Amino acid sequence: RGADPIWLANGHCAGMEAALSEWWARPWGAQNCGHGEDASVLCSGSTRTRLANGSSFCSGRVEVPHDGEWDTVCDDSWSLMDAEVGCREVGCGQALSAQFGAAFGQGLGPVWLDEVTCAGTEAALPLCQARSWGSHNCNHREDA
Repeated sequence: RGADPIWLANGHCAGMEAALSEWWARPWGAQNCGHGEDASVLCSGSTRTRLANGSSFCSGRVEVPHDGEWDTVCDDSWSLMDAEVGCREVGCGQALSAQFGAAFGQGLGPVWLDEVTCAGTEAALPLCQARSWGSHNCNHREDA
């Protein structure tokens, strides 16, 4: 049970909303329920990309999972369009900038994606064009 104010009640999703705030619902804060009715979710955990070592959930070094560990993405050809796909994938909205040169520190382990080139419509970074997984000419000083 939560302890803070209940902001949304009686929501109805169509399934295509980008955020819970897009629900049709009573006005914010106008509710008829208590914390015994707090909504919960259980997610599959199948995120294909994460941001690490940033100052918030929505900033950091770009990492993708491979064989049970998180590995880095090289900044060769890294662009705002690529960052846009990554930000959208992790649920952080529009990209404000594309960072280069290990701006959030150097990663560990292999570099798994290099020469990433997104059209902007991809649902996830691993769906963008890139060199073969693990094929790169980078080091961690080039982490995106």
